Amino acid sequence: MKVLIAISPEKFRDEELAEPVAALTKAGITFDIASTRRGTCTGMMGGKATATLSFEEVDPKTYDALIIVGGNGTPAHLWDDEILPVLARYFRESGKVVAAICLAPIILARAGILKGKKATYSENPTAFREMKGGGAILVNQPVVIDTRIVTGNGPSASKAFAEAVIKTMTAVEW
Repeated sequence: MKVLIAISPEKFRDEELAEPVAALTKAGITFDIASTRRGTCTGMMGGKATATLSFEEVDPKTYDALIIVGGNGTPAHLWDDEILPVLARYFRESGKVVAAICLAPIILARAGILKGKKATYSENPTAFREMKGGGAILVNQPVVIDTRIVTGNGPSASKAFAEAVIKTMTAVEW
């Protein structure tokens, strides 16, 4: 199994990347990190991560899941990105796991894949409008799984979010 992790080039939320990376590594699941551009990306708390791919270089067929990390850089760098919602729709339409945490579920709402789906997010008025506008059924819980869509509400949910993504990826579908 292999996961694509999408992060903002700056001000991604460190824990929301670190916890999934640790959980995937522990589970023996490989991953690539992608952003709007290749190179060093900086977290809100000063952490560094290397995006080995830009979104336009991603071949989504080679991945089993997409995790989109949140943080303060997400609205500025990812909400209006043209390629990331296309990738999210591809993963969803292919029956793959799509996961987003904090301010990143707005990308899923804008991509049209949360319509009629239960989801959570980091609450603020703009994010609320975006989630409702995308047709999401908002649930006030740290982590929400609806079919193969996993959402988390912020940094404190990072570990549970990572565990839910792996559980959803490895679940036997009947």
